[in-house]
Amino acid sequence: MKAIVQRAYGEPEDVLSLQGIDTPTMKDDEILVRVRAASVHPDVWHVVTGRPYILRMMGSGVRRPKNRVPGTDVSGVVESAGASVTQFKRGDEVFGECVKGYQWVNGGAYADYAVVRPDWIVLKPSNVTFEQAASVPTSGIIALSGLRNQGKLEAGQKVLINGAGGGVGLLAVQIAKAYGAEVTGVDNKACADVVRSAGADRVIDYTQQDFTQSGERYDLILDIPGNHPFSRIKRALTPDGTYVLVGHDGYGQSGGKWLGSIPKVFGLMARTPFSRHMPKSGFSMPDKKESMAVLREFMEAGKITPIVGKTFPLAEAAQAIRYLASGRAVGKVVLTV
Repeated sequence: MKAIVQRAYGEPEDVLSLQGIDTPTMKDDEILVRVRAASVHPDVWHVVTGRPYILRMMGSGVRRPKNRVPGTDVSGVVESAGASVTQFKRGDEVFGECVKGYQWVNGGAYADYAVVRPDWIVLKPSNVTFEQAASVPTSGIIALSGLRNQGKLEAGQKVLINGAGGGVGLLAVQIAKAYGAEVTGVDNKACADVVRSAGADRVIDYTQQDFTQSGERYDLILDIPGNHPFSRIKRALTPDGTYVLVGHDGYGQSGGKWLGSIPKVFGLMARTPFSRHMPKSGFSMPDKKESMAVLREFMEAGKITPIVGKTFPLAEAAQAIRYLASGRAVGKVVLTV
């Protein structure tokens, strides 16, 4: 089969190439999916570049990636199911993830075929394309976990999404609206129209206005870029408001090369027992199977419409990753296979 192969850690153009490799072999409790689309997201950039370095010791591989084929989010058609798999059959259209837990490893999605576990995928709704479906898993689970699990989102609350124009942000806007919140999205002017189209009640251009100094207060702030110190964030929270940090480090620009944004996340965790603004649920991994079921339900009901900003053919995976890291992407970037 054709696949994008990563020979080492480094810049995408230097370490990725399209090659012919053996089709992966599935076990009895796994599924072989004929890939139709796979998404490009920040975790892919981290694993391809190997930065921050700490992630290499968290499962990816110290000197080079253990799995040579990048990508974690996939949509496609079931080619075959293992002997013990009963939930899916050949021909089913599915979407989900190729990895367990967090996405700091290569999952094999950037290929003609990928092996997945049945608990990590769900049936694709008929009202979305393969490209749209592939754009949802990682970003959707992050957004859903931040708003519902950590933020304890309730109907009628005022919610601010900082970084609303990216992959996580646009899904977060739609999820918050699905739960009945009043949503304010923060991003630059170029993203304003797409953030409104996602359902935001109000959009703030951060180049013109600092939401921490506006006097507005919110019941929940989901902070994707983490570009404001918590001392300023507190000014924009209600007395019992909750702050949830995703902690995207701007492709290495706002975090150190060794630890990235991890020290900031751990610093906020240390505040949890002493601050009423920190989520008491901590940073535990959400239930992937349940989260994917919720996201699928929202998509099927039309409450979430995934927004794909740009697609690239599989052979241009390196260019797609570079485009995402340039900061010019609005919505999700997806590879078509």
